[in-house]
Amino acid sequence: MSSSSPPRWSLPEPMRAVPVNDPALPQGWAAQAKWDGYRALAGKWGDGGVAVQSRNGTDLTRAFPEIEQAVRRLPDDTAVDCELIVWEAGRLAFERLQQRMHQRGAGAARAAVEFPAHLVAFDLLRLRGRDMTGRPFSERYAALEAMFLEEGLGAPWSLCPTTTDPEQAARWLADYPAVGIEGLVFRPLESRYVAGWRGGTKYKARHTSEAIVGAVTGSLHSPTTALLGRYDDEGHFRYTGRTTTLNTAVRHHLADQLHAADAGHPWTGHTFSVGWGSREHLSVRLVVPDVVAEVAVDVARDQAGRWRHPVRATRIRTGMGPGDVPLFGTA
Repeated sequence: MSSSSPPRWSLPEPMRAVPVNDPALPQGWAAQAKWDGYRALAGKWGDGGVAVQSRNGTDLTRAFPEIEQAVRRLPDDTAVDCELIVWEAGRLAFERLQQRMHQRGAGAARAAVEFPAHLVAFDLLRLRGRDMTGRPFSERYAALEAMFLEEGLGAPWSLCPTTTDPEQAARWLADYPAVGIEGLVFRPLESRYVAGWRGGTKYKARHTSEAIVGAVTGSLHSPTTALLGRYDDEGHFRYTGRTTTLNTAVRHHLADQLHAADAGHPWTGHTFSVGWGSREHLSVRLVVPDVVAEVAVDVARDQAGRWRHPVRATRIRTGMGPGDVPLFGTA
């Protein structure tokens, strides 16, 4: 850029949503589909540069060359908040998306043909050089709709369905899980976009949840089961349950993320029983509690609020951090 060009703006840290148990759409809020993919921010600068980055700031453009080309269709000096997804056989395929994250070069190009990714836009952060983050969500979304029409954006772009009708939101909850959409995200119509702020809520329709891996049985290189924790409302890291034996895919993915904990781990000195009501203790290895696992759970809990039955780890959520996990004793 020439010295007379304006400073190059940056993509912000994305806003977050707080998990809730109530599926009802509050008055004065909008509901949007909650996609089973990777949160992404996409931008195009006036100098021709483009970027697609994860919620943690990781550059995704090399892994998804078809998405990089799609972002070039945005107007200059424009940025959107969106979800990166992959479809397979009419359903969202998170595993295919996850497999693509580390592809580069020729491998990424082949994957783009075999399992093409899509961007579902749900918020507008910047439009043709105008910062939109201080505008209410209702105005930002209306401008996003108008931009899609004006620019003729089509696949791999799509506009996230949005409604202020509680009955429509309830119908979506009934219909969307069939294609792998997780639930709904609720956003206040008058809310501004504040980087890193939890300004909305999210409801998951599936009987799954998330917990933090605090320890494992077996070894760090080949964990057998995971011991899970959550933070309570006072900030204490509480044990909430143990998984069944990890399947091969989850075991390998978890092993890649684990790091041995030091003596400051919240569970240092604690013991864990082999099973419900057993006095036999497990041999465990404490790990840094920063890996989030998605788990399938039932409703049975002990009096302390822990899952009474072993839970099944369905995958490792590399796009989530401990702060995205529900509090101890909740969903």
